[in-house]
Amino acid sequence: MGMTMTQKILAAAAGLPSVEAGQLIEADLDLVLGNDITSPVAIHEMDKFTKEGVFNKDKIALVMDHFIPNKDIKSAEHCKCVRQFAAKHDITNYFDVGQMGIEHALLPESGLTVAGDVIIGADSHTCTYGALGAFSTGVGSTDMAAGMATGKAWFKVPSAIKFNLVGKPSKWVSGKDVILHIIGMIGVDGALYRSMEFTGEGIQNLSMDDRFTIANMAIEAGGKNGIFPVDDLAIAI
Repeated sequence: MGMTMTQKILAAAAGLPSVEAGQLIEADLDLVLGNDITSPVAIHEMDKFTKEGVFNKDKIALVMDHFIPNKDIKSAEHCKCVRQFAAKHDITNYFDVGQMGIEHALLPESGLTVAGDVIIGADSHTCTYGALGAFSTGVGSTDMAAGMATGKAWFKVPSAIKFNLVGKPSKWVSGKDVILHIIGMIGVDGALYRSMEFTGEGIQNLSMDDRFTIANMAIEAGGKNGIFPVDDLAIAI
């Protein structure tokens, strides 16, 4: 039996000819994401490490997303922590006031997420980038810290559920409706630690906004990640 889309990406990132569900691997990371809530925890964890610095200043994205402009002193202190860290390590992709936005829209718009990437982010909806054919998944802040320091992360290779999308959505039916229907079918833990792999001729009738929405909500079914094959529309984006 062949590998799934997710397994092919993880095998390449781990430098292995193949992987199988349940296998523990260490994979190279193409991007590590954090925001103004989760990054301070990771930064404080890094203070405990013997290794100083980050693995690659170009492969870390820090987005001041949730509390900008700052709503109170605590949120201002969180942003100050991240701002100082970004300056200290010369982080290339640091998005502050005037540049920031919704992180999961901002990174694809900035060209930071592409097909075949392995991406972790200290935010549960990091799975969004599967719309572009990347393996992306949410992690805890301590995993983010380890990723920023080493450029690697360990994974248990997920098994997969294949969703064969057919036909064309009726008027006013969006990707949000599609994924809510799927979650209604399988339950909020129906894809627990599994890769939700969306295939079928119906994909051609989904816009990129639809695909981003569907991949984004894989976590709402407990999925490890959601992923779409790369077609002409994804390449054009």
